[in-house]
Parts: sequence; C-alpha cells; structure tokens
Amino acid sequence: MGRLIRSALMMLLLMTVITGVAYPLVTTGLAQVLFPSQANGSLIQKDGKPIGSTLIGQAFVDPKYFWGRPSATAPQPNNGESSGGSNQGPTNPALTDAVKQRIDALRAADPGNTAPVPVDLVTASGSGLDPEISPAAAAYQVPRVARARGLSESQVQAMVAMATQGRQFGMLGEPRVNVLKLNLALDGH
Repeated sequence: MGRLIRSALMMLLLMTVITGVAYPLVTTGLAQVLFPSQANGSLIQKDGKPIGSTLIGQAFVDPKYFWGRPSATAPQPNNGESSGGSNQGPTNPALTDAVKQRIDALRAADPGNTAPVPVDLVTASGSGLDPEISPAAAAYQVPRVARARGLSESQVQAMVAMATQGRQFGMLGEPRVNVLKLNLALDGH
C-alpha cells in the first residue's frame, strides 16, 4: 500500500510540474517570441504609454470622435472585468427603451442626419467589449465628426476607408473599423 501511495504522489508531483509549471512557461515563452503584441494584450501605445487595446472598446462621447458600440458591462462601459451582454431579448421592453434612447442621443448629436441608424450603434455586443463597428456605422457618423473637426466629409471618409479592415483571410467575418485606431488617426491628422 505504501508503494502505491508513493507512486501516486510521485505521479501527482510530476504532472504538477509538467502541466502547472513547464507547459505554461513554454507556451508563454513561445507566445512572447512568435506573437509578442497579441501575447501582451494588443496594446496601443501613445507617447510610450498604453492608452488602450485593439481588443477592448472604449466609450467616446465627444462629437469629434467616432462612437463605438454601446456596452452592457457594469459598473462602467467596456469593463473587462464584467464582460457580458445584457441578456435582453428582442421582445424585452427594457431593450426597446434602451435602443430608443441611443437613437435619440445619436440624433441629438447630429440633428441633420436623417439616415437610418445602423443597428450596431444602438445594440451592445455579446461581450459588451466590442472595439469595432461596421463601415456603415462609421459612415453614419462621418458628417458629425467632419463638422466637429472642421474637416471635409471626403477627408474623414478617406480616413474611415484606411481604417476599414476586410474579412479575415478574405472570407471570414465582416468588414470592420476599429474605433480607437480611427480616432487616434483623426487626432494625428
């Protein structure tokens, strides 16, 4: 019996070292060598300081910036510690009210814009952290941003076009615009 216990403890120790120490060190080391940006959170630096990540949305409210998708995280928007959707279905009156309020806010920020509001500007993603919007959502905001920055709409549209990423591998997903990258490009203009 003692021999079996000793063998079991040795196996436990060996597997703990392999799966709890060696494997994480090897995978972390490989990730740092092969994919350093992604392994460190895909951070965006400005003046040597991290200001955000390409993977987590930020709440922009100034009219001179493009606005991302609404976030359903609590206690503040885009809170990575409480990622998740609102779990409100299409027949839930709370969702309907929230969407109406978001449409009203978009219309108030740009009263002359009579175009249909793209759905991704008024509904949160499943994670509540989506950093990207559709090209249609960006195009909807071009007049407001151009006016607030004193730029022509064609200049802002060109910046949106440069910031638009296509489908991954040419076939996966939909074209998208990273809001933080686009706003930083506008600030650098």
